[in-house]
Amino acid sequence: MRMKPNTSHAALSAGMAIPKVGPQTSDAATMARHAQAQARSWLQLNVPMANWQGRRVWLVGASTGIGLACAQALRAAGAQVVVSARNPQGVQEWAAQDAGVQWRALDVSDPDQVQATARALQADGPLDLVVYAAGYYRAQRATALNLEELLQHDKVNYQGALRVIDAVLPEMLSRQSGHISLLSSVAGWRGLPNGLAYGPTKAALTHLAETLYMDLQDQGIGVSVVNPGFVETPLTAQNQFTMPALISPEQAAREMLKGWAQGQFDIHFPKRFTLWLKLLRLLPYRLYFPLVRKFTGL
Repeated sequence: MRMKPNTSHAALSAGMAIPKVGPQTSDAATMARHAQAQARSWLQLNVPMANWQGRRVWLVGASTGIGLACAQALRAAGAQVVVSARNPQGVQEWAAQDAGVQWRALDVSDPDQVQATARALQADGPLDLVVYAAGYYRAQRATALNLEELLQHDKVNYQGALRVIDAVLPEMLSRQSGHISLLSSVAGWRGLPNGLAYGPTKAALTHLAETLYMDLQDQGIGVSVVNPGFVETPLTAQNQFTMPALISPEQAAREMLKGWAQGQFDIHFPKRFTLWLKLLRLLPYRLYFPLVRKFTGL
């Protein structure tokens, strides 16, 4: 009896291509991704970004605080930066004096505006890094629950990030390149007093970044999440307590650029504060809850 030849072997012998399952990319794109993977050590979860000359960066929610300081640090390093937010504050004057800085007004709660802005920016060239730094914060406890404030946090901190990602990701996928960085917070690591509205949205951002990374690491797209401790910004100025290990926005920006240069996924700082919080994440609830009460007095 005559045996049928192995289909795969026969197809290969005849020079026939076997259909592939999943996203199709060119050989050049595949080779580029392999070269990028080989260029980083096993400790680097992303391709390091240290040379910013000629790179285009879009920072959303960067008219003040960490976002603005990061935009300024990236520009000083040679990047072409686009800054977006609802209000220009000090950015418009800066952009008018520097051709490498562009201001684009943007309300992240407006889906059409987000899509239109992203299309306009991508028409001028690819975006190498997109940083979502838009944030809204009001302290809230369950004993004074305010649904409108809860939903506003979600609209800006989380839904806005989804809209921006939806607007920029298809183009990044098409060229198998780019990096998305989400500005989260250590406030999202575990539940904290006064964090009823803010903390859950930051926890969602961190979870989102983790899932994006797993989905996109093989597509040539980097993903990182930034988890600052207390940074001196208009948001933290509302706090009525002493903030441990408080740092300046400029210090935060330096830590972010260092994290991207090292290919980190989880960029957290200052370490003297965040490493202790990481340990707290490991505690069982029966120890965590009374410990937080003791140290916060709440």
